[in-house]
Amino acid sequence: MTLWFVFALMTVAAIFAVLWPLSRRERADSGGSEVVVYRDQLAEIDRDMASGIIGAAEADAARIEISRRLLAAADQSGREEPVQGSLNLRRTAAIVALVGLPVIASGFYLALGSPRLGDFPLAERSRVADANQPLTNLVAQVEAHLEKNPTDGRGWTVLAPVLSRLGRYDDAVRAYRNAITYAGDSADRRADLGEALMGSAGGVVTAEAKAEFERAVALNGDDAKANYFLGLAAEQDGRKADAAALWQKMLAKGPSDAPWRPLVQAALVRVGGSVPDVPPGVSAPRLPDGAVAAAKDMSEADRGTMIKGMVDRLATRLKTNGDDVEGWLRLVRAYLVMGERDKAMSALADARQAVANDADRLRQLNEGLKNLGLDG
Repeated sequence: MTLWFVFALMTVAAIFAVLWPLSRRERADSGGSEVVVYRDQLAEIDRDMASGIIGAAEADAARIEISRRLLAAADQSGREEPVQGSLNLRRTAAIVALVGLPVIASGFYLALGSPRLGDFPLAERSRVADANQPLTNLVAQVEAHLEKNPTDGRGWTVLAPVLSRLGRYDDAVRAYRNAITYAGDSADRRADLGEALMGSAGGVVTAEAKAEFERAVALNGDDAKANYFLGLAAEQDGRKADAAALWQKMLAKGPSDAPWRPLVQAALVRVGGSVPDVPPGVSAPRLPDGAVAAAKDMSEADRGTMIKGMVDRLATRLKTNGDDVEGWLRLVRAYLVMGERDKAMSALADARQAVANDADRLRQLNEGLKNLGLDG
């Protein structure tokens, strides 16, 4: 109601601004007043000449000029007569302003406006997308934006990992390809694209996915994700020795505190490879003492059982000690290696809940998740 009241006042002010000039009448006696002034000036000249203030010649010149002006004023005064037409015109204009303007404005508003639209406060208009909305709603908003702006490389870069997280791998593949096209090629984007192709194939490193990992390694020979999945491709092809050699090379060259080390160590155990020793004095995430040696003499089934038991014990420990960020990252990696993606995502959610009140730990967790290709 307040808004309508303001609009009504604005309309009244506009009408008043139009009617005010029309309500003022022109003075008809302006010419008559000038005649009186000029006659007074002629009489004053006679008085000045009689008293000797001016001479006869100056008096005659002044009389001539004033007489000329007097005749012009008298002639103008005779012409000014009230015209009934001008009064009618003012009345017509007043009626149009008083009635026509509101009617015309209302007609335009009803045709082009939204009279039934509810209130939309300034706070709502200026607010960006609510981060508390369901993720699917936010994704829909980004997708709508990209439909109108298909060359927005940054938008595709943001959308692609979220689609992978939602399990929409085919859409994620398209998003990663667009990100490469419009935001530039990179080893990370190629590796992420290969992982999305794996997701579409149910976790199998297809020829197409392998080609993307190879492109990533060509751009950056030390890309951890691409090298790991190339090893996984070799394992799936039955070339366990090649997989072990590739993963051993990763462990030998990679940083001792790299977050992906436990994942590669577990993969080496799975294919029967030996884990390189960590240099003295350096603390790095490793499998429990004796686990690697024991695993070499086990069958494939026993080895899998051992790894599953380790993962279960880690999950149990984290339920009582949720502040261990590295532990959460190892648990998520282990579930991914075992092909249990649902458990990995559940562990991810539990980890975020456990460290939600600690900004440093939450940031460390998100950085570790990025290295796994998950949404950080």
